[in-house]
Amino acid sequence: MNNSNRLLYLASRSPRRQQLLQQIGVSFVLLDVEVDETPAPQETAAVYVERIAVAKAHAGRAVLTADDSGLVLTADTAVIIDDQILGKPRDQAACMQMLARLSGRTHQVLTGVALATASDTIWYQASLSQVTLRELDTHEMQAYWASGEPLDKAGGYAIQGLAALFITALQGSYSGVMGLPLYETAQLLQRAGLRLLTA
Repeated sequence: MNNSNRLLYLASRSPRRQQLLQQIGVSFVLLDVEVDETPAPQETAAVYVERIAVAKAHAGRAVLTADDSGLVLTADTAVIIDDQILGKPRDQAACMQMLARLSGRTHQVLTGVALATASDTIWYQASLSQVTLRELDTHEMQAYWASGEPLDKAGGYAIQGLAALFITALQGSYSGVMGLPLYETAQLLQRAGLRLLTA
C-alpha cells in the first residue's frame, strides 16, 4: 500500500523478496539490474553486503529516466561461517560442502537493504541473524539437493522451505534470513515518505 506518488522499484530477481514486500502490502515494479557480486579479496561480510546492495541501488537508478522520481529498493544476503561468506552452490558438490560446514553449528546471516532516491542518495540498513542447524547426514543432504531448493540460495538452504526441518534455533529476523528484513525495509520506506498500514 504505497500512499505516495512515487513509484517503488524492486531491483531483485528473488521471488522471496517479492513475496515479503507483498506480505506487508507494498506495491512495486520489478527492475532488472546486473551487478558483479564477486567478493573482493579480504573483504568482510559487512563491507561486501553493503557494497553490493548499494551498487544494485545505483544500477537501478541508472536505468531510470532522469524525470522518474521512483525509489529503488535492493538487498543482498550473505551466509557467514568462520568469517567466510558462503555463496550460492554451483553444483551438488559445492552444496554438500556448504551444508556439511553448517551442520550442527550456528552461523550468521547478514542482509543489507538499500534504498535509492531520485537524487541518487542511498539509505542503507542491515540485519544480522544467528541460525543453528542440527547435525545433517549425507543422505538427507543429498535428498535436499535433489529437491532443487538449494540451487539459488546463499549458503545452500532456504529457511522458508524444506530446510526448516534442519533449523533448531533462530535469533534475529526470519525475513532477514529469507533475504529482506521487513523491519529495516519498512524503516527505509517510511523515511522516504511511503506510508504503511494506513486506511
